[in-house]
Amino acid sequence: MRTGETSHDAVEWAGSDVGKLLITPEAIHTRVKALGAQITEDYLDDPPLLVGVLKGAMVFMSDLCRSIALPVDIDFMAVSSYGSATRTSGVVRIVKDLDAELTGRRVLVIEDIIDSGLTLNYLRKYLQARHPASVEICALLVKEGEQRVDLDLSYVGFQIPPQFVVGYGLDVGERFRNLNGVHIYDGDENRPAPVLDRRRRDDNIAS
Repeated sequence: MRTGETSHDAVEWAGSDVGKLLITPEAIHTRVKALGAQITEDYLDDPPLLVGVLKGAMVFMSDLCRSIALPVDIDFMAVSSYGSATRTSGVVRIVKDLDAELTGRRVLVIEDIIDSGLTLNYLRKYLQARHPASVEICALLVKEGEQRVDLDLSYVGFQIPPQFVVGYGLDVGERFRNLNGVHIYDGDENRPAPVLDRRRRDDNIAS
């Protein structure tokens, strides 16, 4: 599913660096429910192990798993590939590994966003080495024209322009994950906006 920029603005507390709303909370909700229904149908005879990739996929994973009408198992991995920058380095490090045994399991990796695909390509090979029955990918967002490898994605929420985005689990400098929609980030990707002074903001509102 493709999406375009809307006329909605970010919520006030997010500051001016958080720009236009690219995907509304309502659109996300509808798409996640549809993905859950499709996954339910595809895995009806053998419920999958959902593997969420921290931290970005946490919100998507939470909503998606509750949209799947099957007794799924859940586990998490943390993979480092960005470091202090916001561009994929190609260097991958497993920060938190799985607790679950994968042999013979149908594994469905849940990702927040895919740009170059290098990290996810490494992760898929890493999981396949543990002899699961299958490893498929479900990604909320895919940046158009950015992929450097063929990932053969099974489930995609939205195709988006190659812009930096925040919200619904996605961050810049660990901020803005709690925005309900997905927004374009207009600030410097390597220098997140300072925390908004709530007291000063409230004083301005009061005056």
